[in-house]
Amino acid sequence: MRFGMYVDMRNPPEWRRGWAAHYGRWLERIEEAERLGADAVWLTEHHFFDDGYLPQCWTFAAAIAARTSTIRIGTAVALLPLHSAIETAEQVALVDVLSDGRVEPGFGVGYRKPEYQAFGGDFRHRYKVYAERVQELRQLWGEEPGAPKVVTPGPVQQPVPMWGGFGGPMGARTAGRLGMGLQSIKPDLLEEYLMGLDQGGHDPATARMGGQIEFFVSDDPEKAWAEIKDHVIFRWNSYNRYMFEGTSRELSPPVVGDDVAIGGRFEIGTPEQIAAIINERTAGLPVTDMYCWSDYPGMPDELVDRHIELTFTKVAPLLK
Repeated sequence: MRFGMYVDMRNPPEWRRGWAAHYGRWLERIEEAERLGADAVWLTEHHFFDDGYLPQCWTFAAAIAARTSTIRIGTAVALLPLHSAIETAEQVALVDVLSDGRVEPGFGVGYRKPEYQAFGGDFRHRYKVYAERVQELRQLWGEEPGAPKVVTPGPVQQPVPMWGGFGGPMGARTAGRLGMGLQSIKPDLLEEYLMGLDQGGHDPATARMGGQIEFFVSDDPEKAWAEIKDHVIFRWNSYNRYMFEGTSRELSPPVVGDDVAIGGRFEIGTPEQIAAIINERTAGLPVTDMYCWSDYPGMPDELVDRHIELTFTKVAPLLK
């Protein structure tokens, strides 16, 4: 199992630091994580969040490629239907060149209508557009026939390993039909994913799942929770707020306000406790990749750095 870090570059107004310093510090952290043994860094994409949620994942991926030498550089997820196939094919290929074959794009369809409106995308038919884009990417990279032109420079990897980031049965079947890995570790999606692989004529033995568990590693979990609680709650409330933007629930989104409301969605513990949770949740699944949030928005540097250090020096060895 490869173990990686999940980075979204949030920089909330309440705890904001200068943007250049923020991005510079995260490039240093990713370099350090590579040194500590991290297998991969996974980026993600959203637009118009007030905390600066990473809007251009391939631009940042290129910067990471130039600063690292072994860590895999993936997305979980990039919003494929918002962008043209040629634009995405060129960007991914260039990052693969800069990294000498370390890119692993994970693509999703998203869930926010305001993003589709801003990019002129087709929200209603986003799954259909997604499938067409994946096929176009493979043609543009020269992996399959059909494109009048291929992008230059092309990617180092042939084929480029792609993931489908979905949380529901329709998406799991889509990822399977397209012969992609599934970026989810939900046990109830495995059957749908395998069904999709079969429908697409792909060998079920090629099934691979990857995903993240929300956790924070600490030497002293009780003390750490008191220090990070506001930051964890900020992330959940932010997602809730933007999830319902542009809908009838925009003015009254769900609000997380106490420990209980976070329920089973977040774990905090020692390395041994976290490793046990990961092993339990991935048992019986063809999981090849796991990753965790590397921070919670606005957390103090020393807490972020210790979490990353414990993740890759203590938790990861217990999984391998």
